[in-house]
Amino acid sequence: MPNGLIQDDSLRQHPEGFALSLTLPWYRSLWLSSVTSLAVTIDGEDVATGDLAFELAGRRYALEELPEQSETLWYLQEHPLLIARREQPLALGETHEVAIAGELRLPYMQIAPGQDGGPGMYVPNFVRQTLSLTVTDRDAPAPAMVSDVTPPPPATEADPFKLGLTLYSASAEFRAGWFDFDGLLDRVAELGIGPGIEIVASQMIPSYPRVSDDFERTWRAAFDRHGFDASSYGANLDMGRRRDRDMTPNEEFEFSEQMFRSAHRLGFPLVRIQSAKPALLTRLLPIAEELELQLAYEIHAPLGPNSPEIMKVRELYDELDSPLLGFVADFSSTMHSMSPTLLRAVRRAGLDDEAIVRLQQIWATDAPMRERQEEFIGYLKGRDFDPGRLGSFAHLAFNMHGHVDPREWGDIMPQIKHVHAKFYDIDESGQEPAIDYPELVRVFVEGGYRGYWSSEWEGHAFAELGEVDPLLLVRKQHDLIRTSMRAVTA
Repeated sequence: MPNGLIQDDSLRQHPEGFALSLTLPWYRSLWLSSVTSLAVTIDGEDVATGDLAFELAGRRYALEELPEQSETLWYLQEHPLLIARREQPLALGETHEVAIAGELRLPYMQIAPGQDGGPGMYVPNFVRQTLSLTVTDRDAPAPAMVSDVTPPPPATEADPFKLGLTLYSASAEFRAGWFDFDGLLDRVAELGIGPGIEIVASQMIPSYPRVSDDFERTWRAAFDRHGFDASSYGANLDMGRRRDRDMTPNEEFEFSEQMFRSAHRLGFPLVRIQSAKPALLTRLLPIAEELELQLAYEIHAPLGPNSPEIMKVRELYDELDSPLLGFVADFSSTMHSMSPTLLRAVRRAGLDDEAIVRLQQIWATDAPMRERQEEFIGYLKGRDFDPGRLGSFAHLAFNMHGHVDPREWGDIMPQIKHVHAKFYDIDESGQEPAIDYPELVRVFVEGGYRGYWSSEWEGHAFAELGEVDPLLLVRKQHDLIRTSMRAVTA
């Protein structure tokens, strides 16, 4: 997924001058308060901030008003206009060089909590683009999809795992509007993927964090049509939704309860939780019991089952002693190398061979994630390379790729409620080049796991839109998992 606010079809006619049809530069919906700054240059001339206006769903905002809009959602499939005043409006067919710079704050990826009632520190996403664009009045058409795919072999009673996917795997295509929600589920069914369907609520639900009647009707009709199962409901906690302060404990509880009730309404048996703060989880457990929801804290790179942070969660689970509490195992934690997809992306962003070698060397050390990030950013600055050119990759290269031994999953196997079968690519031999899937399958089969493996292609974080068909890759990954688990059970 390109880390961009504008695409080839973004430059639009507008009576006040021109407009840019914006794309949200992230995989999920964000609150307008997440937008920190926007700046535009056209043909080398800066557009004054006062001459820019942001228009979403028919409402216009001055740029300085955006940080206050903590109740307004920029839904992933919405393309607001950034309107620029200009004496002479642009005409259809004209070509201009447009540069845009923006910064967003990711309100659920907290680096450090706020102090004395102030706002915390959150992972930033920097966007800098320069494109030669032609003025148009319409969106670019979606490409045709490959449909001539051999059906998968049927599941059998002997298969230890059930297979499915998270719709997050098609984030870039969904964001671009190549599918609406119905069309995405139809494509999944067409390729024989399923039956488990997982969603990231903040990505798929236009009325996030609540579920509207219309969305519920669409959801249930699609599931009835295709015979899908709801497997896992991905819930984020947007602690930094407001710019002036973090959520209070009561706000965190209310936000989480609303998501739990949304998950229950859609028929999910499990919620992937982001926070395991003792006071919050203690308050939420009675809600989970009422709704019969399992709560699974995600173990994601760079952490593993025995990391100090996860040991604290395990100790809390021992105190609460509830069968509803467990973990989501995300295989980003247990990689043996950095994904080729990521390395291609940072090369496109300007890293040379020396920098890519250094990146992998720093990644492979056992230093804490923050220290590795800071060492790499310091290395880039020492070479007079602006880390901002990498967007969020300077952070994500470390917190999306972990190198814990896969056998550590066995230490918590009875508490694993769901699996994120994370992957980035499938090579010509049918293997994942950065993750040892046959070994992971062996560990989980021998450990007695019998739940869903939900395929999660995260290459969209690094790949260009249209570079691959992620759902075809999911089919290939299902073949790999199916072959591996049947080899073990045989």
